[in-house]
Amino acid sequence: MAETGASALPAIPPPATPCTPRTPDSRSPLARAERFVWLNARVLEQRLFAYHFRGGDPGPVETALDAYRNEDGGYGHALDPDLRGPVSQPLHTARALCVLDAVGRCGGQRAERVCRYLTSASTADGALPLVRAGGEAGPVAPFLPVVADPPGELLATGPVVGLLHRNEVWHAWLFRATDFCWQAAESLESSRPDEIEAAVAFLDTAPDRPRAQAAADRLGRLVRERRLAVLDPDDLGASPASPGHARGEHRFPHEYARDPRSLARAWFTDAEMARSLDFLAAEQEDDGGWPVRRPRWAPAPVLETRGRVTIEALRTLRAHGRPLG
Repeated sequence: MAETGASALPAIPPPATPCTPRTPDSRSPLARAERFVWLNARVLEQRLFAYHFRGGDPGPVETALDAYRNEDGGYGHALDPDLRGPVSQPLHTARALCVLDAVGRCGGQRAERVCRYLTSASTADGALPLVRAGGEAGPVAPFLPVVADPPGELLATGPVVGLLHRNEVWHAWLFRATDFCWQAAESLESSRPDEIEAAVAFLDTAPDRPRAQAAADRLGRLVRERRLAVLDPDDLGASPASPGHARGEHRFPHEYARDPRSLARAWFTDAEMARSLDFLAAEQEDDGGWPVRRPRWAPAPVLETRGRVTIEALRTLRAHGRPLG
């Protein structure tokens, strides 16, 4: 999308080894976030913070993640804080793959176990539902639909397929799931921002790069035409709330392109991305963590989500070259 002033970028490679840690200034964004994580985050997010910003080993991260794994190869136990209870769910498993990918362990027998679960959890079209209904399922956030026969969703399927392709995992489940993602990503029209984020997660690592580039270019035009991203955070009133979201809930350029190598980075000019990153940096709260910008339905999910959101904010800022201290 040359009209935005940013050029097309290559596919995202596997995550790099975390940089050598150094002691931050106690007033720096990193030091303030570290205090928040140690005071409030779950063990998993504490281990992830240590891995990303303190040169920690990936082993303890995987050990912490294993506490959420079930015998069916899926993950449960509120790994995604908006789904309570022990039952394996696709959204939990997507989060587990994100963690394994972040520490370079999304492959081999780990991926094989996950793919077996994904096969059992899929709908008739080979995709994943947002929430699998069942008598043993625990409480679910009111904004997540629970139906008796849930359809396959790009929201659940796109990030999972993207992560597996990124890690060069090959499994029979991927064939139909990949076809589903192509069809869904290339047919999005009146879309919600979270659907477009899921499409980007797939397109960034989809094997057919020219096709992915073309699909991403079309989505970028859709985002700008429908004003699905806040291009000036100082004038939020000029940006309507995203379809399907409450007043005050907006999407920003950095949420579509959390890494500068994402295809979505070409949707925005350098100035637009800089303003978005400035806004992200300024969102850090007095306690050192970042806020959760979605409906709050219970105390624990909000606090548990803040640990993840805080680490994601730090990683996004660092990926775009912002100093953390």
